[in-house]
Amino acid sequence: MQVLHVPSSPHLSIQSSKAPQLTWGSVNVNSSPFSTLHFSLHAQRDQRLLWTPHKKVTFRAASVEVGDSSVSTGTAEDDVLKALSQIIDPDFGTDIVTCGFVKDLQIDKALGEVSFRLELTTPACPIKDVFEQKANEVVAMLPWVKNVKVTMSAQPARPIFAEQLPAGGVGKSTVAVNLAYTLADMGARVGIFDADVYGPSLPTMVSPENRLLEMNPEKKTIIPTEYLGVKLISFGFAGQGRAIMRGPMVSGVINQLLTTTEWGELDYLIIDMPPGTGDIQLTLCQVVPLTAAVIVTTPQKLSFIDVAKGVRMFSKLKENDITHLAEVQVVQQFGIPHLFDLPIRPTLSASGDSGMPEVVADPQGEVSKIFQNLGVCVVQQCAKIRQQVSTAVTYDRSIKAIKVKVPDSKEEFFLHPATVRRNDRSAQSVDEWTGEQKLQYTDVPEDIEPEEIRPMGNYAVSITWPDGFSQIAPYDQLQTMERLVDVFQPSVQA
Repeated sequence: MQVLHVPSSPHLSIQSSKAPQLTWGSVNVNSSPFSTLHFSLHAQRDQRLLWTPHKKVTFRAASVEVGDSSVSTGTAEDDVLKALSQIIDPDFGTDIVTCGFVKDLQIDKALGEVSFRLELTTPACPIKDVFEQKANEVVAMLPWVKNVKVTMSAQPARPIFAEQLPAGGVGKSTVAVNLAYTLADMGARVGIFDADVYGPSLPTMVSPENRLLEMNPEKKTIIPTEYLGVKLISFGFAGQGRAIMRGPMVSGVINQLLTTTEWGELDYLIIDMPPGTGDIQLTLCQVVPLTAAVIVTTPQKLSFIDVAKGVRMFSKLKENDITHLAEVQVVQQFGIPHLFDLPIRPTLSASGDSGMPEVVADPQGEVSKIFQNLGVCVVQQCAKIRQQVSTAVTYDRSIKAIKVKVPDSKEEFFLHPATVRRNDRSAQSVDEWTGEQKLQYTDVPEDIEPEEIRPMGNYAVSITWPDGFSQIAPYDQLQTMERLVDVFQPSVQA
């Protein structure tokens, strides 16, 4: 199962001049092993499950005692930010000020009033209540503060580029559908894309009132159907049943269903892949900035062989992380850090045929608890990947250099902007047929500076230059360029 991650939390939105905004979140199993965060579940009167973190948000010692009335850090804003910088995000290992969570800070020192917004990476953050409580506490400890108001929010979905998109047996669909509804129950906006046109299973596993996709005649777009708040797209809802067609035709159908659907704003788009590593998988992986993959298998040797192919494919295509469901051998061989065991239960099979996902039918059962743990893993890992990607390539105007720190790499280096621009390998800079260099060295001024740098999936950035040109710079290419040495970085006095 492939997972798409939308930059609003870990989320993405797809915008195209031909179709309305498409936002999708991804079932994300993000890379780098995480510090484990355990949760207990308890039901309230309304029977909704609440997440109670066993691992506390940690604090680091500040250079100034927050509660010491004899010490002042300077401005009131400095006082508040230093107090908040004691709160460490347990996943990122960085304080919430550095993470950029603190927004709309307003201070009236004369009245002792402070208000601000904590913008987390996802609305499904399992410890958002802890962040809110600790933020109130540390700011209220300041001697001049009498009233604190904290508002919680999540980062909005950010668009990826339209140019990024082209103009059974082991339980993948069961996992995809139940994970989607678990994320929705955690407060996320979720969609499911059934990418199996040969044997679509989504129409059997959910029971939307409207079982046919509709077209918007004015926009010429597809309106997804919906069930219990989750948006759904499947070839099975197109009124055509199973498809009989060749590879190129299938790719065209997948492209149309995915890119012309009015998804709206989503936090996660779960893509339920067909079996194997064929045309559909390769097409989706190469043209869509997928965040991560969830690999689903059973203990049989034949299943392991197929899973091994899938893991290798996703690794070559630069997926940030793979989370695996159910086979220890895969974890040991490929070093996948996240493993979840799902029991094969008759009720789970029955729910797949009943039109109601198991996590909806029995929200407090054993199967639901496993999916809740998987959902927490997905949310945390997506957030971590998004944070890494957002700061992987930045421009430091004080030293006029592009700073690069590729995700999952400890190495940090600097590049001259002109060097990056001269190394563009697009058709505008290099003749596609002859390989002749069209962009000459002297065409790029030495003092050129990028106007904007934006992440593009998990493998590259898009750099906008003063002449309006948008350069796609993959991380692999940036790592091969001539680097600046002895870069002077001005120190900031506390």
